[in-house]
Amino acid sequence: MVDVGQPTLDQLRIFLAVADEGSFNRAARKLGRALSVVSYGISALEGQLGVVLFDREGSRKPVLTEAGRALLTDARAVADEADGLVARARGIRQGLETEVGLAVDVMVPSRTVAGVLRDFQEAFPTVNLRLHVEALGAVAALVLDKRADLAIAGPDILDLPELERRAVGSVELLPVAAPGHPLAQLPQIAPGETREHLQLVLTDRSPLTEGREFSVLSSRTWRLADLGAKHALLLEGIGWGNMPRHAVLEDLSAGRLVALCLPEAAQIHYQLHALWRKDSRPGPATTWMLDALIERC
Repeated sequence: MVDVGQPTLDQLRIFLAVADEGSFNRAARKLGRALSVVSYGISALEGQLGVVLFDREGSRKPVLTEAGRALLTDARAVADEADGLVARARGIRQGLETEVGLAVDVMVPSRTVAGVLRDFQEAFPTVNLRLHVEALGAVAALVLDKRADLAIAGPDILDLPELERRAVGSVELLPVAAPGHPLAQLPQIAPGETREHLQLVLTDRSPLTEGREFSVLSSRTWRLADLGAKHALLLEGIGWGNMPRHAVLEDLSAGRLVALCLPEAAQIHYQLHALWRKDSRPGPATTWMLDALIERC
């Protein structure tokens, strides 16, 4: 075996090519290298590592030894990491972001967001993602604080001159309650009746909309910062509240929740807006995500 110093990335690529192709000749053709270069590369790598990677005795076809099999996964990981480094450096030269921060209102359908992020990963495999899911003003606050590059937020609560905005659609909210709740058992809900029953209300974790009321009709409220917790309490019959239609469709179909026809509240559409800072122009990956979210929301 030949010792030629530290293993190189080129030697690892040759090792992987021979292992994948099962032949020195085919590996040479795949890499566009001379057969002698491939053979020397394997010998040099074996010399440096101090192990035999391929059993060449009694067959033209090289067979991985036990040591070769043990080192194959590590060699592939090193090569993949190097490829990722090169791709990220190329993206930086081309102005591609290294990371994108996305803040999403809890009312946005999670399946929509997941579909966009799946396609984002395929389109920009070298770009890292930070995903935040918040409610009300906390979504815009993440962009203002530069912890997110892009947000899909709910209705405009305050005039925020630092932010650009673009309408992207809306989510329908339904007042619902468990079938055993008193409101659900009334044949017709009279005006003012909701004030007598506990309302579960989504509250804000940011100071942007602190103290503001959103579609609150009852004088008795429980305030929750988590939509999942609100959903669970509604299913238990603890109060009534507004929920995004997509989040309760299965419950309505199964009879676990009932849609309430409230005389005080017409159909509620929760408007969605894309937000980003005026002083930070979206890069290629952020722009792609913005367009995809607008299209699907």
